Amino acid sequence: MMEKWLSNNFGFSKREYNGLLYLVIIIVVVTFIPYIYQFYFHTKSINEIAEKLAVQKLVLVDRYNKKKYSNTRNEIENSTAKRTVHYFEFNPNTITEKEWQQFGLSYKQAMSIVNYVKKGGKFYKPEDLKRMYTISPEKYEALLPYVAIPKTEQVDKKPAFAYTKKEAVIVEINTADTLELDKIKGVGAAFARRIVKYRERLGGFYNKEQLFEVFGVDTPKFNEIKDQIKIDMAGIAKLNINTVEFDDLKRHPYLTFKQMNAIIQYRKQHGPYKSIADLGKVLILKPETIQKIAPYLSF
Repeated sequence: MMEKWLSNNFGFSKREYNGLLYLVIIIVVVTFIPYIYQFYFHTKSINEIAEKLAVQKLVLVDRYNKKKYSNTRNEIENSTAKRTVHYFEFNPNTITEKEWQQFGLSYKQAMSIVNYVKKGGKFYKPEDLKRMYTISPEKYEALLPYVAIPKTEQVDKKPAFAYTKKEAVIVEINTADTLELDKIKGVGAAFARRIVKYRERLGGFYNKEQLFEVFGVDTPKFNEIKDQIKIDMAGIAKLNINTVEFDDLKRHPYLTFKQMNAIIQYRKQHGPYKSIADLGKVLILKPETIQKIAPYLSF
């Protein structure tokens, strides 16, 4: 299109048009060469400077670390040279930090052991020195022949609390209070309260497996207590299905609110329930739910 326009307006031939195009390209290239040259070499110069600075930094850090290591090593060697090691018979429960230092320990190491004793720690036998992280295995071997703990202190540590062993019992779970349930081995005071609270919601237990529904009861716990309990079905509190109201049912764990309401509405519409089979006519009640609530109902 450009070629046709130039030809029509200025009388350019095709050869002249090509020459003009090449001239324009040359002008553009010549115009931008200084900028390209400046950008390329300027960037390269900056990178070279950055690399040189990084190398100098590494050299300085390396020199600093070598000097620091040399100074630390000299301090350790001087400290060790100044410390005279002297062994003697000792009771680790009574000696001071200065006496520990005579064994070649630093002040910090010695104070760590002394503070351990001051806070209630005690060495009952020579082997207890192994517990101290400040004493190396080599130092422990060197100290062991000199440890002298009086026989009156060489006693085993006793537990802070003595627990009374529970005797084997058989408890009727539907009538027992929390004190009686606490006598069961494996049942504490808190657990006994949870059993009673869930029993009140249910109306009583009709089989031992219902204990799995109590918070905290798993298979090991159930196996531990199952032979210590018995169940008296006479202790189950029953609900008259033909007079019960929503408030009487609302805490029972086996029924949802919708199921409770459906039971009452069906009774109002169709009359009293005559047997457990009539509950099967309440569509929202599944057979397994009816089986679970049956022991708690009377007609």
